[in-house]
Amino acid sequence: MQKQLISDATLVSSYIRGEESALETLIIRHKQKIYSFIYSKVYDKDVAEDIFQDTFIKVIKTLKKGSYNEEGKFLPWVMRISHNLVIDFFRKNNRMPKFDNSGDFSIFSVLSDSSLNAEKTIIKDQVENDVRRLVEELPQDQKEVLLMRIYKDMSFKEISDKTGVSINTALGRMRYALINLRKIIEKHNIVLTN
Repeated sequence: MQKQLISDATLVSSYIRGEESALETLIIRHKQKIYSFIYSKVYDKDVAEDIFQDTFIKVIKTLKKGSYNEEGKFLPWVMRISHNLVIDFFRKNNRMPKFDNSGDFSIFSVLSDSSLNAEKTIIKDQVENDVRRLVEELPQDQKEVLLMRIYKDMSFKEISDKTGVSINTALGRMRYALINLRKIIEKHNIVLTN
C-alpha cells in the first residue's frame, strides 16, 4: 500500500508548532515548480536562486509571525510571494520586463501587481483593454492558447489536453501569438513599457 502523502496544510501546521523538518519537506516538494517559475521570468540562475531564497525567507517570517491563513492553499500563496519578489527585482533594477517572445513575462505580469495606486489602476485598465483588443486580432488558434496560458494560468500540458493538440504545437502557437502580438503592437505604435 502506498504511503499517504502528508498534505501541505498539515506540514505548515507542524512547522508552526516547531517541527523544522516539515518546512524542509515543503521546500523539497515545491522547489522545482517555484524555481522554474522564477527562472522563466528572470532567465538568470543566480538571480533566480536569490529570489527563491528570499521567497522562503518571507514564507518563514510569515509562518513564524503566525499571520498565515491561506486554508491549505500553500503553493499558490508561495507562488504569489515569488511573483511579487520578481516584480520587485525588476523595479529595483529599473528594468520593467520588456514585451518579447522569449516567454510570457511581459505586460501581463505587470497587470497582476495588486499594489498599484488608483491612477496606475486606471492606466492598467486602459493598457489591459488595449492588450485584449490586440489579442482579438490574433488568429483563433493562437488567441486560444494565449488566453488559456495568461488569463487562465493553464500549463502547456493542460492546454494540450484541452485543445487536443500536442504540447509542442501548443508551445508553437504561444510563440507565434507573442511574435504576432509584437508585430501588431509595432504596427499600432503602442508603447507597453514605462
